[in-house]
Amino acid sequence: MKIRRISAYQADLPLVEGPYNWSGGNTVTVFDSTIVRIDTDEGLSGYGEVCPLGPAYLPAYAAGARTGIAEIGPALLGLDPRALGPLNEAMDASLKGHPYVKSPIDVACWDILGQAAGLPLCEMLGGRYGDDFVLYRAISQETPERMAELVSTHRAAGYTRFQLKVGSDVATDIQRIRFASEVVGDGDRLIADANTGWLMHDAMRVVRAVRDLDVYIEQPCASYEECLSIRRRTDHPFVLDESIDSIRALLRANGDRAMDVINLKISKLGGLTKAKQVRDLCVSLGIGMTIEDTWGGDFTTAAIAHLAHSTPPRALFTSTDFNSYVTVSTARNPPLREGGRLAAPTGPGLGLQPDPAILGEPVLVID
Repeated sequence: MKIRRISAYQADLPLVEGPYNWSGGNTVTVFDSTIVRIDTDEGLSGYGEVCPLGPAYLPAYAAGARTGIAEIGPALLGLDPRALGPLNEAMDASLKGHPYVKSPIDVACWDILGQAAGLPLCEMLGGRYGDDFVLYRAISQETPERMAELVSTHRAAGYTRFQLKVGSDVATDIQRIRFASEVVGDGDRLIADANTGWLMHDAMRVVRAVRDLDVYIEQPCASYEECLSIRRRTDHPFVLDESIDSIRALLRANGDRAMDVINLKISKLGGLTKAKQVRDLCVSLGIGMTIEDTWGGDFTTAAIAHLAHSTPPRALFTSTDFNSYVTVSTARNPPLREGGRLAAPTGPGLGLQPDPAILGEPVLVID
């Protein structure tokens, strides 16, 4: 089997609740997503998706994904999409870095591999654990009162994990955490995610002010060293996200006991192949994981679901259903949450049927 054609589609994904706000004054109302289709000479087609959280979150942006795909795509024609090791080496040889560019190609090849084997990806990524897995809900940065209201609303819909977007004015962030903590229930988990937004002295003021609350502190500062400094001065459970972008970074952080949980974003690592390596290492090291991505629609959500559903529940802190945040569905049979939980699709590969009416014509074709 050989790769015959690589196509990229652009999809606008408007948000259900309006603007999504996080630290640094960043906001997004419509996400710009890139969906990759890989066609083979044996009639199988696979899909993958990458959707950066705007251009100011990680070193990634939507137009860059499509430009990067155009750069590396010609080197992949004629390769066997099922040979994921050689395929990833070919991508790395064609373009240094830029893992988010490679992620949808890698996922699309996993989709083809699953279809060729007649198995859903979760069975190939480690096996399906149980019937479903737990989700979190991200709470956009708003007033403390509004954020607590949103926590209550999503809790009524079945969610038990809540990620508060903080990382701005310290006094307001303290209120955001306190107000939200008043409406969560026993067994719920509350995460204060600063998205690198605090300086160290601000982070210390926050963690000291909420010392009496059961809350996780996530990526308080921009650098790993700054986060480690805060970690060593608080007894709150600690999450690292932006700092964990490779196996090397994970091993360093584990050696320093820098966190209890990581956010494993598939596109930040370059696709399912490398995300699985990090996932399996975390399982062995006893590190909890939120398995997710930067953002996306149905295809991103399906990839997340397969990786999360094949993760031992003891190691899966939580996961997410990004397609429930947006108003556009790019697949005819998307994975849908039920009571704050999600299951991976059961069809072969990703298990999705793309909706051609939504995808439209490709913006890039390599053949």
